Amino acid sequence: MSEEKPFSPGLAGIIGAETAIGFVDGAHGKLLYRGYPIEEVVAKGTYASVLDLLLTGEWHPDAVLEPVKVPPAVLAALRLLPAHAHPMDALRTAISVWGAGERLGWPPTADEARKIAAFAPSALAAFARLRQGLEPIDPEPGLGIAAAFLQQLHGKTPEQGTARALDAYLMAGAEHGLNASTFAARAIIATRSDIASAICGAIGGLKGPLHGGAPAEVIGQLGEIGSIDRAEDWARGKLARRELIMGFGHRVYRAYDPRAAALRKVAEAMPNRPDWLDLAIGAEEVILRVFEEMKPGRAMKTNVEFYAAAVLQGVGLAPDLFPATFAIARIAGWSAHVIEQAGVDKIIRPDARYIGRPERHLPG
Repeated sequence: MSEEKPFSPGLAGIIGAETAIGFVDGAHGKLLYRGYPIEEVVAKGTYASVLDLLLTGEWHPDAVLEPVKVPPAVLAALRLLPAHAHPMDALRTAISVWGAGERLGWPPTADEARKIAAFAPSALAAFARLRQGLEPIDPEPGLGIAAAFLQQLHGKTPEQGTARALDAYLMAGAEHGLNASTFAARAIIATRSDIASAICGAIGGLKGPLHGGAPAEVIGQLGEIGSIDRAEDWARGKLARRELIMGFGHRVYRAYDPRAAALRKVAEAMPNRPDWLDLAIGAEEVILRVFEEMKPGRAMKTNVEFYAAAVLQGVGLAPDLFPATFAIARIAGWSAHVIEQAGVDKIIRPDARYIGRPERHLPG
């Protein structure tokens, strides 16, 4: 038996990588992209500039990421999927088929990352239309990633404010340290696999409900609340029954999630602010007050999923598209981590503690 080594379930507290990409300061509610606070990035940037920042480390506010139509092989594969397929499965399939047709080499490159980021929203929009019996639409020339995604999804050019709201969501979701899906991507690329394989693995990790599914559940909660005057009784009942309230609390953040703060500003500035947004804002304030009263000392602050749900519903996305749209955003961070890990060029191979039977021998 090997000498005893410390074991941390879920690798909690274990340093699994050194990174210059993103810094999550949970105690103080800060998130930095290459040193820049997320609030400033969302206020002054675009998803194209954030992708460029995460990949290169340089801030280019005029960076352009031209949306592209779905490659023919990818579109053919999407047509074969059943209408009930999960959008995350469709997105993973699209990137896998794309990777199979590319001559992806080693190490992964920023150009490969930009190609994935440019076609992935078009692929998700194409699947969303196909499952409704509609034909996919090519992106309009001159539109940014967020606007083109909505245009291909809904069949019309979105209002500028609506596109801006989705672009802000994509920026806020682009990077968040060594989370489960990012770790998966780094582990895959560390074997000298290709970037498409790493991104597909990351999508698989994000598909799990403990990682990427919470915004859709927030929509259901707001439906249960119905009106602000019912929010307090609803929250008290949930806590009394020891049920989770989605959109609050975070494994890392002990202060207000800075991504939630950035998205709330965007949501409040959306054109023709609908009643459900007023409900979300009012319910948030009530729920935080109830948490303070019933769970004193617990760091239960609003997290990004709460206002992510508000923004994604506001731009007209079906709730089951929320996780895949999150994946589209996170392609930027995954790709940056994949390239950074390739620079380390060392396979990730932690030890496991054996807890099975001692050595024994077959009878006879």
